[in-house]
This record gives sequence, structure tokens and C-alpha cells, in this order.
Amino acid sequence: MSEFLNSNPSPYEEQFPAGHPVRVYLEENLLIRNYIHQLQTIDITENVEFFTELFNKLTKVELHFVRKENQLFPYLEQYGWTSPSQNMWAFHDQIRNEIKAVRHQLKENNIETLITASQTLFRSLEQIMQVEESRLLPHAMELLSEQDWKEFREGDEEIGWMLETPPPPYPENTYIHPKEDTKRRKLPFGIDDKTHYDEGFLTPEQVNSIFRILPVDITYVNENDQVVFYNRGEDRVFPRSAGIIGREVKFCHPPKSVDQVLKILEEFKAGRQDLAEFWIQFKGKFIHIQYFAVRDENRTYRGVIEMSQDVTHIRELQGERRLLDWDE
Repeated sequence: MSEFLNSNPSPYEEQFPAGHPVRVYLEENLLIRNYIHQLQTIDITENVEFFTELFNKLTKVELHFVRKENQLFPYLEQYGWTSPSQNMWAFHDQIRNEIKAVRHQLKENNIETLITASQTLFRSLEQIMQVEESRLLPHAMELLSEQDWKEFREGDEEIGWMLETPPPPYPENTYIHPKEDTKRRKLPFGIDDKTHYDEGFLTPEQVNSIFRILPVDITYVNENDQVVFYNRGEDRVFPRSAGIIGREVKFCHPPKSVDQVLKILEEFKAGRQDLAEFWIQFKGKFIHIQYFAVRDENRTYRGVIEMSQDVTHIRELQGERRLLDWDE
């Protein structure tokens, strides 16, 4: 089907220009329906491998959902339409569970139950596509401006599409990678007191609060081997004090480990390594320690981040927890 879409005029060609996000959503719906049609005509008992292959292609509907959740819904919210973010997202999650059910039955090779689970999934997909085509996308076209749709491509590129061949840029030949995009857009909050990071804006107070609650110890050493930052959490693995700020990092480690620290710095500065990783038993806890080389966009060495975390609890986790346990 993807080959058909790429080699023949789209049925939506007269309604939407090539690459328009709505046209892409609709073309993906054509692809979904094609996969469903093929899956329904397969004799699973004799062609389970082919069924599995097509089913795996169908599960790329996740990209379709994620683009809606992270691209379309936020724009709709800006225009006051919030129900898709709540109701349709919940429907996405239901379909995700139905996909898991089919995948489980495939693994168990239970053909009868597999057929039942598949039909449930197919009905749900058809239902959500009808909602998209009859309500979501037409209303989105009424609400969103042309500039909104032009901005879509930037985020869509990061997430991806179901189509085997990416759609053309929209508008044609104007795509700018998010890393190169410096355009400021209308935001629901002021930015005069904030610093612009790669993906968002934060005040110094917010940055400090985030660092304080992170469940990891972070220490940053600049390119001159000087400690310039550490986060002051309430439950640090390794104690730190303000006296280390400005100190050479080699004086911040016990003599028995200094050689390893200097070796890490040497390899990072030479560009031969970017990560050093250790794990130790410490005071009855299992501690994970990582050193990351910090480099700028030109790959120039700008220092090293040391991160330490007590992962004792994480290593003991089993199974799943999907609901809050606050009432236990």
C-alpha cells in the first residue's frame, strides 16, 4: 500500500498539498485499512509468519498516535479544544493494549484467541479512523492557521511516519531541523525572566529546583578540570560541600582513585572516549556511577559530568506497576 501511495496520485491531492500533516494522517489511514484488509484475508494457520510480518507493520500506528498526542493535540489545546487530549488519547491507550493482546496471542500461538483479539483491534482502529476523518481533522482544519500547519513538519520529522517513504516537506523545501530553528512562537507564558534551552524555557529558580529533586548526584567539571557545579539534593550518595567549587577535580577524590579520574579526563579530552561506567557496593547500597564527556556542537571538549545514583531499589523491581499505590 505504501508503494501504491507513492506511485499514484493521492486521493487527497485536490484537498491538501503534498506533505500537509492532515493529508499524511489520511494517507496513513489508507495504509492502515490496507493492512487490516490483508490481515483479515490471511489463513493464519498456514501463514502465521506472513500475518506476523503485516501485523508488525500495522503496529507502526504508534507513530500516527504519537504525532497526534505530541503535535496535533497541543495546538488544539491552544485554541481551547481539549477533549481530544483526554478522550482520544485514552482511546489510543486502549488500542495499545489491544495490540499487546494480539502480540501475546501470536507468541502463545493460540490461533482461535488470536483471531478474536485481532478482530477487536481492527474494529477499534476503524472506529478511531472514522472519528479522525469525521470530526478531529475537519475541526482541526477550522481551528489551526496555515502557519500552525507549516510548523508541524518540524516535530513530525522527529517522531516519524507509518509510510515507508517519508512524505515531502510542507511547504516544499522549507523544512528546518528543530536544532536549527530559532524562531520564537507564541507561548502561554512570558520568557523575559527565563533562559532558552534546546527544548523550552526555565527560570534559574526552576532549574535549581529541578536539580535539587533529581534522584542522582551530579557534579560538573569544566574543561579546565575545575569543579563548577554540583546539585544539592537531600539524600546524596556522596556528600559534597560548597568548598569544592573552583577546586581541581584531582583534589576531590581519594588518592587511590585519582589515577582513574585522570585517565578518564585524558581519554575524554583526546576524544577517544565519551563514557566511563562503574558500579559498586557502598554502605549496603548498589551505586551506579557514570562519567560523561561534555562537548559542544563542534565536538570540542567542555568538561565532564559525574553522575552517581543509588539503584538498589530499581534493581529489586519486578513485574509492572501501572496504578498509584498512595492508598496502600
